[in-house]
Amino acid sequence: MGFEQWVNETFGHFNEAYAQFLFYELPLIKLPLILFVMVSGGIYFTFRYGFLNIKLYKHAIEVVKGDYDHPDHEGEITHFQALTSALSATVGLGNIAGVAVAIYAGGPGAVFWIWIVAFFGMCMKFSSCTFAQLYRTKDSRGGMLGGPMVYLEEGLKERGFAKLGKVLGVFFAVMTIMASFGGGNLFQANQTFEIIKMQFPAANALVVGVTLAFLAGIVLLGGIKRIGAVTSKLVPFMCAFYVLSCVAILISNASLVPEMFSQIFIQAFSPDAAFGGFLGVMIQGVRRASFSNEAGLGSAAIAHSAAKTDEPVREGLVAMIGPSIDTHLVCTMTALAILITGANLDPQFAQGGDGLVGVKMTALAFESLGSWMPYALTVAIAIFAYSTVISWSYYGERATEYLFGDKLGGNAIKLYKMSYVFIIILGPLLSVKNVVEFADLMLLSMAFPNILGMMYMSKVVKEKVDDYLNRYKSGQMPKYNN
Repeated sequence: MGFEQWVNETFGHFNEAYAQFLFYELPLIKLPLILFVMVSGGIYFTFRYGFLNIKLYKHAIEVVKGDYDHPDHEGEITHFQALTSALSATVGLGNIAGVAVAIYAGGPGAVFWIWIVAFFGMCMKFSSCTFAQLYRTKDSRGGMLGGPMVYLEEGLKERGFAKLGKVLGVFFAVMTIMASFGGGNLFQANQTFEIIKMQFPAANALVVGVTLAFLAGIVLLGGIKRIGAVTSKLVPFMCAFYVLSCVAILISNASLVPEMFSQIFIQAFSPDAAFGGFLGVMIQGVRRASFSNEAGLGSAAIAHSAAKTDEPVREGLVAMIGPSIDTHLVCTMTALAILITGANLDPQFAQGGDGLVGVKMTALAFESLGSWMPYALTVAIAIFAYSTVISWSYYGERATEYLFGDKLGGNAIKLYKMSYVFIIILGPLLSVKNVVEFADLMLLSMAFPNILGMMYMSKVVKEKVDDYLNRYKSGQMPKYNN
């Protein structure tokens, strides 16, 4: 048995057993357990905090612009850098390939449910990032340490559940490290090579792996400040390029746009057996939205905990914009570009849909602008994947710091970074499907302790929200940069 086959089979046995629990289909609602928890969490927090995603959306934009930034506030990066660092981990293959897969499996109606889940996910992301600011602390080197592993431990300790808090914190940190190695690293590097090979068949896997590892390593050495500086430039530029390309497709087919929106709304509630009926369409939308914006997983809270602010709620509002950009903007542009060009109806996609087929479907839509556009899309996807790699390295690094601190002679983070860079090189060389599925299971597992813990402790954030709203409405909040 070869190494690759051994790795696949070893992880495959675990995945099969664990997925039966994580994706256990609940009776009546026919929704997998983990997705039910994530959807329920989004609805709960939206009502719990009084629809902040509507009330304070305009204010959140002002915060991101820097109107409330103060250089003396504690933290390492600005509100904008925190948002782009978190977005760089979510905007990528999920938006470009995942939406195509959702349309393939659930039809145009799945897009509607992607919008709905993202809407409710905004308050869930607000909650986790506010908690991260409330309970953040300093690590052994003086940097900021925050996220679900910290606030689950500290928050539950305050309520007399110290052991449970520690167990959940450690569980979350371990899941984060595993997810960073697989979904945030191996999958991104592997798919980057596959996408490049689509347009450049002579591409060399080792060259792509080493190049990506080198470029990532340069940024990893600088920590969150370097990551924030890079993503604050990369993410807006690539999002703008991608969205404008989609807008160009829509403009060239402007007369069809109303019909596309009509299809999305009508088929969202369609009992069409071709897509598994109403529940089948809804489930596809829920799954793709959950994978795309990561609301409820708590990963973004790790980045937002490093933001410079003395107002935890304010950083939560910044984070709240993430699902709106990631899903309502980028995913919508992808969906409309595919539907309006009819790329989803091409015969080559009749046999099945996976991540790579999803990318091909989006590339086919982009071809309507010219034969050179798929090459430009390849560059965009590679940069999105690169930004995901560097952001997830920070999540794994913070989880490593939480677990080990000064243990191992203070070398735990060095060992983590070395392993992370090595796995980037392996990504294009291996086709370890089951390892990536394992990483996805770890990623989704982060949602269980995070959402349930936040629900139990939500009174803390609710009190902060009420206080913030009162001061905001009364004009007691000074702007530092007008």
